[in-house]
Amino acid sequence: MQLLNKADIDKIFSMKEAVEAVKEAFALYSQGKAENPLRTNIYAKKYEGNLLFMPTYAEDAGYASLKIINIYPENMMKGIPTSFAQVILIDAKSGDIIAMLDGTYVTQLRTGAASGVCFDVLGRKDAKIGALIGTGGQAQTQLEAMLAVRDLDIVKVHDLSIERTEAFVKMMKERLNGYGTEIVAAASADEAVEEADLLITVTPSKKPVFDASKCKAGLTVSCVGAYQPDMQEMDPKILTRADKIFFDSKDAVLEESGDILIPMADGTITENDFTGEIGQVICGELTGREHDEEIIVFETVGIGMQDLVTAKTIYEKAIAAGIGTAWK
Repeated sequence: MQLLNKADIDKIFSMKEAVEAVKEAFALYSQGKAENPLRTNIYAKKYEGNLLFMPTYAEDAGYASLKIINIYPENMMKGIPTSFAQVILIDAKSGDIIAMLDGTYVTQLRTGAASGVCFDVLGRKDAKIGALIGTGGQAQTQLEAMLAVRDLDIVKVHDLSIERTEAFVKMMKERLNGYGTEIVAAASADEAVEEADLLITVTPSKKPVFDASKCKAGLTVSCVGAYQPDMQEMDPKILTRADKIFFDSKDAVLEESGDILIPMADGTITENDFTGEIGQVICGELTGREHDEEIIVFETVGIGMQDLVTAKTIYEKAIAAGIGTAWK
């Protein structure tokens, strides 16, 4: 079995490669070429944490995987990561467990890459202004994915804590300076989203974190954080303004995401308002953006196929390059 940590992965795998891997994952999923059960979620009520288990099998790829990921949002206040994870990669032809990858980093990569896919497939080609709401453990790769697929002039970042926002912006300016995009702290969500062409929300919020009336025509929104039915980052009014609404997995979103379940329950939207899955756009089954004035919403809760294809791509590159630690 090959052990691959974050440093190993960084040597051989880029965000642009992660975006391509996740495109493949979404396409396979929407074509029905994956066994991808809804994740098992055990709620650790005493600690306000969630223990998540995500198995996946893709016959065409020749691999299976299991991700264990534990999400504890209150860790942010303690100065420790909000999630811990491992991805186990399995050779489906023999059943051999062939690799264990740093699941926290794989999750960051593939979750960020989902927004990258959204913007690459659905975003305006001439997008120049980005907005990011949330600066937690998933925010770094979300920001990089946005920059990896669009040549942006500026990204405005907002978080409830201005100190946390400024620290994040300082760090990202150093890490992502090669993209040539100005990254600035926004004092309010309104300031962040006004004039934005691309918007990512990645928070554990249980109430909307932006005002839809401040969003301009042509906006593409990727909502990432609402992975539980009681979570709601998205202002539901953006759904009534949206020309198209896409998901990573319709089944998963309708099981898990308060961003969609809450406005469905109060009648703001119905299933008739949904366009489909982003994998269907990638496969050519559905049309994505048709003109620059469309507002397009993408809701993602994450699916195991993202982990599987990302992990197998990293593993194959690592074996070819002789990267990682063999454990027998």
